[in-house]
Amino acid sequence: MSLQGKVVLVTGVGPGLGKACAEAFAKVGARLVICDVSEQSLSEAQAAVEAHGAECLALRCDVSSSAEVRALFERIVERFGTLHVLVNNAALTPNREIDTQRRSALYRYISTPEPRRSLGFTREISDEEWHRYWGVNVHGVFYCTREALKLMEPQRDGKIVNIASIAGLSTKSAHSPHYCATKGAVIAFTRSVAYEVAGANIFVNAMAPGGVATPAFNAYLDQIGEEGRNRLWQGCPLGRFGTVEEYAGTVLYLAGDHYLVGQVISPNGGSVV
Repeated sequence: MSLQGKVVLVTGVGPGLGKACAEAFAKVGARLVICDVSEQSLSEAQAAVEAHGAECLALRCDVSSSAEVRALFERIVERFGTLHVLVNNAALTPNREIDTQRRSALYRYISTPEPRRSLGFTREISDEEWHRYWGVNVHGVFYCTREALKLMEPQRDGKIVNIASIAGLSTKSAHSPHYCATKGAVIAFTRSVAYEVAGANIFVNAMAPGGVATPAFNAYLDQIGEEGRNRLWQGCPLGRFGTVEEYAGTVLYLAGDHYLVGQVISPNGGSVV
């Protein structure tokens, strides 16, 4: 598995999985393109990548805009001439206060003997919230994949790794039906495109992680206290979430040499077996 000198695009490099993936590729000698909507996140990720001696092109891009994605790829071609690996990581995640409340309500419901009822999540989701999630999590994956294939198909070489979630495979994130729907769509899109382009020696797969031990989620764990954490771990046999480095290792593998086409790899500590 040699990624030395390969041109790799990682979208969504804010603190967490995206930044960890960019660093993992930098450590094995890849040339990085990173993008995010946050200038601060871009700056921090670029510094981390360059600290490993890797060449890095950092560009602001809102992947929910097809025009911005086209402009991003024009810059990639201008700088590197091609692209070998695309990691579609950029996504909206349920991390607002209302999402925290819904998440805690779900964990209480599944770990407490009480009468069954509706949890009332879907009826409270606005049109704007629904469309925002689809814009980034699904349309963004499509826009970036479409542009990447324009480069990968002529060269008959490429790897695409889509970051899905166990939310698209199970009820573990039932507190966020809009998020679940988008990640399920990413999985279906992965399988379809993988079948389409495999004959051109392009490998498309997805990673569907379980909980990610990001600073934001660790803060949530502190907030809910010991009882809340114990409720949460009832659904995870390993009793902890995966580190960003552990997940980035899986992404690195999917970007290398293998025989996987259209597969969904789900490192999740046993939460979904």
